[in-house]
Amino acid sequence: LELKRMSVSKDYRGRGVSKALCGEVLRFARARGYSAVVLSTSMVQVAAQRLYEGQGFRKVGTFSPSLLGSLLCFQIFHYRCDLPGGT
Repeated sequence: LELKRMSVSKDYRGRGVSKALCGEVLRFARARGYSAVVLSTSMVQVAAQRLYEGQGFRKVGTFSPSLLGSLLCFQIFHYRCDLPGGT
């Protein structure tokens, strides 16, 4: 299952909304037998990286989205959270 473009309004950040949403995605995936949840985030999204790592995701890869990205050393990080009992 891919978690894509999760975003919380600035007005509600710091209140645990992102953590709750991420937890709900993991519960949803487990309940439906998924073996893992994957996502991508950019190197500048440090708070998102901390959130995902705190929820059990691990970084499994990096890439630059374009030639300009490579020149600027801009990277996208791939994360994966394996779910026990998934198929």
